[in-house]
Amino acid sequence: MRCPGALVLCLALPLLGAPAAVWAEGQSSSGLPLPAPGDTLRMPGLPPVQLPPGTRVFGPNGPVDPESLGPARPRGEAPRSGPRETEAKPEPAKPADQKFKPRPVVREATQRAKVLDELFKRLAAATDADEGKGIAGAIERIWLRSGSDTADLLMQRAAAAVQGKDLPLALELLDKVVAIEPDWVEAWNKRATARFMTNDLNGAMADIDRVLKIEPRHFGAISGMGFILEREGLDKRALEIFRHVLTIYPGQPDIKKLIDKLAPEVEGRDI
Repeated sequence: MRCPGALVLCLALPLLGAPAAVWAEGQSSSGLPLPAPGDTLRMPGLPPVQLPPGTRVFGPNGPVDPESLGPARPRGEAPRSGPRETEAKPEPAKPADQKFKPRPVVREATQRAKVLDELFKRLAAATDADEGKGIAGAIERIWLRSGSDTADLLMQRAAAAVQGKDLPLALELLDKVVAIEPDWVEAWNKRATARFMTNDLNGAMADIDRVLKIEPRHFGAISGMGFILEREGLDKRALEIFRHVLTIYPGQPDIKKLIDKLAPEVEGRDI
């Protein structure tokens, strides 16, 4: 195709799916003002083109701003599919050392274990009965916290049911607690107590076994095992259990009385 006129530049523009032309007319037919001399036309796939004075770019819908055609690229380079330079660019990624680093969190279970270890040391070394009772109470309060609001609420209701002599309801609630929190030592201990109160000694011993697998220092569960063994006439084994619990919690006058009662009978029969 040839274009008439010495100052006419014809270019095929891939704009909006239809060709466009550059006209070097002094005035457009629409009467719109023409670009100032020295405008540069930048087109995909072509080097920049310096437009002569009065040049105007037309597309199928009328005049087109030459700058809207995008920056020039080296010959043969594929068109870019990304946003124009005039569009907002995403912020550069921060270096790895500037990224947010969460603070290390001490797990509650680890913290509880450290506190319990310290309390058990103090409990074994306590020489005063009141001091030992206070330390034992602190340990029991830690055991009573499960970390689950649901389990704690069920435990409270189970305790209220025991106080109200409604043992079937207490056992039903405790069954749910051990299902929700199978690693909660006090859930198994409380259910062992409720089972003992209903004369389910086998069930109570099974729950005590679970308690001691989780917390071998649970002086309440160990004492309960001793009571069951004594009730079943296994005095020698009960005596061993009561003596063992005193190594964990020495300040228990009731346990000492049981030992004083059982020791002469058991050791006398052995002789």
